[in-house]
Amino acid sequence: MFRILFYLVVVFLLGLGFAWLAERPGDLVVTFAGYRYEVSLMVAAVAIVAIVAAVMILWWLIRSIWTSPYTVARYFRVRRRDRGYQALSTGMIAAGAGDGGLARRMSQQAAKLISSDQEPLIHLLDAQAALLDGDRQAARDKFTAMLDDPEMRLLGLRGLYLEAERLGEREAARHYAERAVENAPQLEWAVNAALEGKTGEGDWDGALKLLDSRRATGKDARESVASRRAVLLTAKAMDVLDADPQAARTTALEAHKLRPDFVPAAVTAARALFRQNELRKGSKVLETVWKKEPHPEVADAYIHARPGDSTQDRLARAKKLQSLKRNNVESALVVGRAALDAGEYRLARESCEAAARLGPRESVYLLMADIEEAETGDQGRVRQWLAKALRAPRDPAWVADGYVAERWAPVSPVTGKLDAFEWRMPMERLAQVVEGEEDFSPAPAIAAPKGEEADEPAKAEAEPVVIEAEPVEVEKPQKAKPADAAAEAVAKPEKPEPPAETAPVNGQKAASAKKDDPAKPPLPDDPGVDPDDKDSSTQSPFRLF
Repeated sequence: MFRILFYLVVVFLLGLGFAWLAERPGDLVVTFAGYRYEVSLMVAAVAIVAIVAAVMILWWLIRSIWTSPYTVARYFRVRRRDRGYQALSTGMIAAGAGDGGLARRMSQQAAKLISSDQEPLIHLLDAQAALLDGDRQAARDKFTAMLDDPEMRLLGLRGLYLEAERLGEREAARHYAERAVENAPQLEWAVNAALEGKTGEGDWDGALKLLDSRRATGKDARESVASRRAVLLTAKAMDVLDADPQAARTTALEAHKLRPDFVPAAVTAARALFRQNELRKGSKVLETVWKKEPHPEVADAYIHARPGDSTQDRLARAKKLQSLKRNNVESALVVGRAALDAGEYRLARESCEAAARLGPRESVYLLMADIEEAETGDQGRVRQWLAKALRAPRDPAWVADGYVAERWAPVSPVTGKLDAFEWRMPMERLAQVVEGEEDFSPAPAIAAPKGEEADEPAKAEAEPVVIEAEPVEVEKPQKAKPADAAAEAVAKPEKPEPPAETAPVNGQKAASAKKDDPAKPPLPDDPGVDPDDKDSSTQSPFRLF
């Protein structure tokens, strides 16, 4: 565009110049070798322009003839290079599509047309083709050769790192990742791999130094770096809490400042402050994080801030936590446990019932069982609450990569990933078991006590089933364990005597009805599990704990 404008400007200036000469007539006289030449000014200007144009054209022709061999060679060289790049492009596409044969052929063709020194991507195509062909050693050799080229060094380190990870060579993989971080601290994969290695060894200072060397760009990257730094600082504070509470206090408070809603950092900082008799400041830290994220560990650290407190003092602190976060399951559970320890069973029961209304789960029913046993000692009611706890949703826990831990850890024990633990409900059950008697098959009919005859309508209803219907093969109930005599008596029906030929029809009906009765009802004061359900629950393929 600018060249066209330049040419237009030149032509415009020439036109203006000729117009200016045309408006000012004059003569040009030239004397050369005894001859006198006299022409007008316009003719002289045209002649000069023509001579300049002729000289330029003549120079272009001579230059073209002189450089024609180089021009022809360059044409064929460019054509060869274009064919090589076309082969390289086709090979890269084939490698991405998983066509190892085509990738190998295109790699060989590109190597013939383009020098590998001029185009390093040929090495990458060779390595990819070797990986597709299953020649891992050749691929590793290619990646190793890339380390000598500054442009391909990071690519070679990446390939060697992936191969080491595939073979399970963690030390070699970490070595390549650390070399990559030295050359390019902005590489996410290299930083993560190096961090996993250092955190696996417990080298928190080295991990922090490595994380600080990364040049984070963008808001998301800065937030990610700050979050991981808080995790590393928390892990370091937890390690030195017993040996150096002052260092743990400083480190944990820094982590709490980076992530105010991070529970492990707040709990560690509070415990370090409590050890230095800074009760007010430690409680303030826990109250701040409790308002954002109610957590059982926060409540435990807050209630037991002073080891010598009585149960009433702990109950008062629990009520204070509840006032900070009302209508919350954790708040109600905290008060319920503290009230149970203090012997205030009514308050404990009310708090537990409130927690059940807000969010029924396993710990709620377990706490109700403890309250029932401590207050009334009714074992039937206790077993009823325990049965509900078995079927209730699980409590939230620290989960990382499917692993459930009792305490938070900075890295996952499965993959070694940093900051992998999350506070959530473990996903082990496929579906929640709904409470109530309607969950199971219809309850069997209750047999009449011994010595009492069944009602005539019941006999009339059972008569067509026993006498007129086709005999149906019924699955025999499983035998109960010998240790449980009551369950054995319920699970094993009495074997009726064969009716005599002279026996009345009603006797046959009564014997048949007694034989069809699958089990006796549980004791009135024991709402436990049916023996049949108890035996069948052991065969369930789902894990309920």
